Amino acid sequence: MYLYIKRFFDFVASLIALLLLSPFFLIIIVLLKFSGEGEIFYLQKRIGYRNRYFYIYKFATMLKNSLNMSSGSITLRNDPRVTPVGKYLRITKLNELPQVINVLKGDMSIVGPRPLVDKTFNAYTPAIRDKVYNTKPGITGIGSIVFRDEEEQISSSGMPPHEFYEKYIAPYKGELEIWYQQHQSFTVDLLIIFLTAWVILFPKSRLTYKIFSDLPKRTFIL
Repeated sequence: MYLYIKRFFDFVASLIALLLLSPFFLIIIVLLKFSGEGEIFYLQKRIGYRNRYFYIYKFATMLKNSLNMSSGSITLRNDPRVTPVGKYLRITKLNELPQVINVLKGDMSIVGPRPLVDKTFNAYTPAIRDKVYNTKPGITGIGSIVFRDEEEQISSSGMPPHEFYEKYIAPYKGELEIWYQQHQSFTVDLLIIFLTAWVILFPKSRLTYKIFSDLPKRTFIL
């Protein structure tokens, strides 16, 4: 029953969001068209439900050839590949808004593990890779909330970006996503949506760990 309710909620919420946000879409489209390289949307192949590929929609925030430059699939704080407008879209997470199209299509849910490219997906252990997308990927999720400052953590670690991601972030993020699968419910989904907005306004808040007191313990601190 939960999955039917979740899909109904996803469809209705994403349709309403698309209608309400269309004026903001138009403003962002104009800004992107006349800045950077003039790219508006960015489609990228990601791993989704049951480990099947799909194309995710985002507003373009980086240079076209960014995957073949610098740190590749990992974005750093003040990354030179990010365009001026793209910087603010990423900070506010507005670059993720076109994913409501993916939700309408059924590729994604509003809440779930973030869909990854092959390189970052392969940083998970085989056991996590087999399980993490037994639920649909989401626009937001528990991993997205806990790692709200992922770019800053990677940038300040003092380690090569991919090494830090594989050694510290991927294992803990995998634990968080498995925790979500074990606890998913409509109530948990609503709390995650609330916390997504909360950490944007209060990025240093520890409210997530207070609401979800049984989250896996983080094994590293920066």
